[in-house]
Amino acid sequence: MPTIPRDASPQDLEFARVLRGEILRSERQRVLSLAVILTVLLLTLVGIRTFGTDFASPVFRERVQPATVFLVFVPFIVYELIVAGAVTYLLRHNRDIFILARYGNAALETSLPTVLLLLQIHAMGAVTALGFLSPLLYFLFIILSTLRLDFKLSAFTGAVAAIEIFVMAWLYLPLFWSVEDPTLTISYHLSRSAVLLVGGILAGLVGARLRRQFESALGAVVARDRVTNLFGQHVSPQVVERLLATGTENASETRQVCVLFFDIRGFTAAAQSRTPDEVVGRLDAAFAILVEIVERHQGIVNKFLGDGFLAMFGAPFDDPDAARHAVAAAREMLAAIEADNRGHNWPIRIGIGVHIGDAVTGNIGSPRRKEYTVIGDTVNLASRLEALNKEVGSQILISDAVHQACGDDGGGVALGPVAIRGYDAPVPVWRLA
Repeated sequence: MPTIPRDASPQDLEFARVLRGEILRSERQRVLSLAVILTVLLLTLVGIRTFGTDFASPVFRERVQPATVFLVFVPFIVYELIVAGAVTYLLRHNRDIFILARYGNAALETSLPTVLLLLQIHAMGAVTALGFLSPLLYFLFIILSTLRLDFKLSAFTGAVAAIEIFVMAWLYLPLFWSVEDPTLTISYHLSRSAVLLVGGILAGLVGARLRRQFESALGAVVARDRVTNLFGQHVSPQVVERLLATGTENASETRQVCVLFFDIRGFTAAAQSRTPDEVVGRLDAAFAILVEIVERHQGIVNKFLGDGFLAMFGAPFDDPDAARHAVAAAREMLAAIEADNRGHNWPIRIGIGVHIGDAVTGNIGSPRRKEYTVIGDTVNLASRLEALNKEVGSQILISDAVHQACGDDGGGVALGPVAIRGYDAPVPVWRLA
């Protein structure tokens, strides 16, 4: 695994954690696949030894004892199962495999064909054994090494196989640089080793390619999760694409934002006489309608507040018509709820407050959990306007700033300067409904 700097961002740490998990899962798949293949091979050899005819003699039937085969294969199979269990443990505890353990495991696994080759040399002679089954098994380990998703480990596997098969030939054959029998020449066995080494390098290239694809896919997933965490649970696919394209790591900034507060009047009291399922169902039905309207008017629902929510227009994307979009959304929300009430046994009444002005926007929170939000007097006044609906008997109130930003499209009835809790001077307010 690549080294993560100490000052890495939470996003980098999260990406590294997810990538590490995927690599460990791939390693577990490799180990379990190897255990299954070795088990099948063991059963095949035992079956040939037990039930074979002349085909099995003299290679298997007379010179390879079942006990010897079991003594070679069973420990390796058990070892692979233990490794699979260890990888599962590391996955559950969000830990990684030590790099030396990875190389040690690769060297040990790749030595299985060497052990089998040694047995075959003693059973049938070096020349026959080196041209028989065991050397081909090296390719099994090299091919499966691609699942390690590590070029160096795959190349190392190929190098171990190349060295071990040449050492076995050097120890048990009379090798010469030039001899009539080509199978006894050094160049012949060096070329066989070179093929194994090249196979490991090619497997490493494939593994590296798979890893890059993993990183690309996981990067997209982590980015989408980050967008969802920053901007709330509900983020439309279109908004996600724009956020991924423009980035979400901007520092806090002051910008003009139109803030819309929405609330359901008397919902808490009405919910007391209904079941939890009815309460959740009514909220979900209402929010499904309203959130879609906000998004259609280029707004974002930043956070849900029990039976209400806060929506933003003009953040995180600039929108010169933010006020018009917010007012249009508010009017459509009211009309949609009134239409929905006609077909529902639980009619609801809503309140909406809209204000536009400068506010601080940015990613705020702890290092482990941040949320994109908007802070400032613009937010406070929008919230106060929404609450003011109860006092004046309205459902949509907008500030004078919103009315001026909308121009002739604003409409509404001027209520004049109105005393609002938390403000020393009365604030001009307009009623739309």
